[in-house]
Amino acid sequence: MPSVFSAIIAGQLPGRFVWEDEEFVAFLTIAPVTQGHTLVVPRKEIDQWQDLDPATFARLTEVAQKIGQAVRKAWDAPRAGLLIAGLEVPHLHVHVFPAFELGDFNISGADTDPSPESLEEAQDKIKQALRELGYGANVPA
Repeated sequence: MPSVFSAIIAGQLPGRFVWEDEEFVAFLTIAPVTQGHTLVVPRKEIDQWQDLDPATFARLTEVAQKIGQAVRKAWDAPRAGLLIAGLEVPHLHVHVFPAFELGDFNISGADTDPSPESLEEAQDKIKQALRELGYGANVPA
């Protein structure tokens, strides 16, 4: 059964995309721990990160690293958080977010009702930072 992420990737559900390539996408979560909280997701439906072949896992973390660079730049954050939880949706996804304190790593404290304006601002900031970092080819229009 396709996951909600598969529906977002296919355009059947809305998503605020900041990255697209042939293997992976990145879009803002609807429940951010900090503004700019982004999910990096393989297009292929894979549930467990341990089931990913090492080369694809390396490419997934490479995209996550680029998103991490962008969120740090966009929010002048001291760290970019990286988490693999996988309990929310049975489709592998990596959480990347600007991190200012250890509490930012607690995804159970996420904002479940962010404003559309906050999400739009975050999407714009990440896309701009990605372009400035030289990754514009993967930033959707």
